Amino acid sequence: MSQKISPLSLWHPAVILSTWFWSGLSPKAPGTIGSLAALPFGILIFHYLGAPALGMASLIAFGVGWWSTQIYLKHTGKSDPGEVVIDEVAGIWLALHATALTPLMIVLTFVIFRALDILKPWPISWLDRKVKGAFGVMIDDYVAGLIASVLLVIIKRIYDGNF
Repeated sequence: MSQKISPLSLWHPAVILSTWFWSGLSPKAPGTIGSLAALPFGILIFHYLGAPALGMASLIAFGVGWWSTQIYLKHTGKSDPGEVVIDEVAGIWLALHATALTPLMIVLTFVIFRALDILKPWPISWLDRKVKGAFGVMIDDYVAGLIASVLLVIIKRIYDGNF
């Protein structure tokens, strides 16, 4: 854990981004709230720009999240604060980009991603324990999004009869 430097204003770009427009400041289930707050943006990107653009947006969110989380951790002295939810944004967008924009698939994306993020099966649990710092905050959720995307592609193929 790093030493606390100085407090950040709620209006600091690192706070706004790492908490995904303050959704991570929810007193209850900040990861779930952050994932829900990310979905409308992801759906709009997918709808208007396509799945490849959402995949790219997830990579951009990962990079921006790494940067903003690094600043947030430095200033708060925390190691993996619950209020940092940009990792959920990057992860759920990665999962969503691999599916279809139907209500069923959107709900499945949310449920599968959150289950993986909460239960942390291997290798997510290993990453969560072993990789520290801002990259560590980001990578376990990104891998959860990757695993969710694979599961969603399989489900979609079965559902479409293309398996």
